[in-house]
Amino acid sequence: MSGMPLTLPTSWVPSLSRGGRGHLATAMAKAMARTAAETTDTTQPQGRIRRENVERILKAAERVFAEAGFAGATMADIAERAGLPKANLHYYFGTKDDLYRAVLDNILQMWLAPIGSFTPDADPAATLTAYVTAKMEASRTRPHASKVFANEILHGGTQVERFLAEDLKALVDAKAAVIDGWVATGRMAPVDARQFLFMIWAVTQHYADFDVQIRKVMGRRTLTRQDFAAMTAEVLRLVLRAAGLPEPEIAETPTDSVPSIS
Repeated sequence: MSGMPLTLPTSWVPSLSRGGRGHLATAMAKAMARTAAETTDTTQPQGRIRRENVERILKAAERVFAEAGFAGATMADIAERAGLPKANLHYYFGTKDDLYRAVLDNILQMWLAPIGSFTPDADPAATLTAYVTAKMEASRTRPHASKVFANEILHGGTQVERFLAEDLKALVDAKAAVIDGWVATGRMAPVDARQFLFMIWAVTQHYADFDVQIRKVMGRRTLTRQDFAAMTAEVLRLVLRAAGLPEPEIAETPTDSVPSIS
């Protein structure tokens, strides 16, 4: 696989420079552009079917890459999981490399969207509660997404290396500055902002990456919504206590609170 840099829409990451860093168009953007070029009205049956096909392919690929890894996954396996001819995968995404990159792009867009709420004027307790809840809901509804990204990092992160070193670093620097501002104005207890974010990522993604371990230790065949509600409440208590913030009432998380694959 080539180490082409990932590109995330700046609307998802408002802190990044709109001048760009020489990024190339992503495989997912190309697939969606091809769909748009074929029809500008996705409410019509033909356009809707094409968009649904792209979503089905991404969803199937996310699961196959999580279960088999990049090397073990085949376009035939992904096509079978999606219930589509293999030719459809090549039509929309070209190669397995392109499809893999599109899956990574999709995962990062889902993960980075909620952190946009970290702004200087935001309420720290409400912001952290919403962020942790969104991350836990992502682990519940799309555990394979976290596993794909974890596998990528464990194998050296060649596909995301530039993204991590440039874009993610810039984003974390910006959001760490927001947290430092909350601390400086006495709105939350002192923390190392970057380590605080790393801790949130580690804890929330643990429930996706190590779901088998959690189920075995808890004596569960599956983790239910009720299980995740209890685990989310406990994670929130830990995070908010670390930040010296009051624990809010936790409402049940809607099933559609995490963006679907699109």
